[in-house]
Amino acid sequence: MNQESASGVPPGVTLAETIRVGLADEITSGALAPGTEIDEQAVARRFGASRTPVREALRALASSGLVVLSPRRGVRVAALTSNRLGELFELMAETEALCIRLATYRMTAVERVALQMLHQQSARTVELDDIDRYDQQNIDFHTAIYHASHNSVLADHAVALRLRLAPFRRAQFRGELRLRQSHAEHEAIIAQVLQGDGEAAGRLMRAHMLTASAALAAYLGGSGRGA
Repeated sequence: MNQESASGVPPGVTLAETIRVGLADEITSGALAPGTEIDEQAVARRFGASRTPVREALRALASSGLVVLSPRRGVRVAALTSNRLGELFELMAETEALCIRLATYRMTAVERVALQMLHQQSARTVELDDIDRYDQQNIDFHTAIYHASHNSVLADHAVALRLRLAPFRRAQFRGELRLRQSHAEHEAIIAQVLQGDGEAAGRLMRAHMLTASAALAAYLGGSGRGA
């Protein structure tokens, strides 16, 4: 099985990332139920990998709260806690609101054009309903905003928090019409950036993230993963 068919992610990523995304999708969709044991050797055979990238992927999943690593019980799918996820998305919403507010006032002309181009490129992806590609474009869009804040401490914090929430932010795109909604929300945010209104851009970004949280909750509830 090749990496792309196994995980649905584009080529060019590491094998550990391919495995992480593949398992994360199965956990958030409910295909792997809470308490299910994940056998390292079986995963390695499935992805045609050694156990080293498998262990790296499992550590990443553990940091996101999707699996629990235990010396005696091995690796098991964790139970999702809606309250915990809500708290993390609340923190992410405030962090990203601050990033876009600062970015609106500090980004260079080159950064502004680059952000617009990233947004325009994702329009075709939305039409194709390509979740995997949009997920990566969404990461690129938000990461560009972090760096355009020109506050390296804030950007590092935002990236770390995004990595922690990555499987859940990806899962929310599986909700009905969520790709179109997300793209429209980005459009509104960019409009405020271009008008130089950082406060309005921050409010819209906060709402964007909280809407993503609500979309995730609806998806998890429908897949049987709701807490």
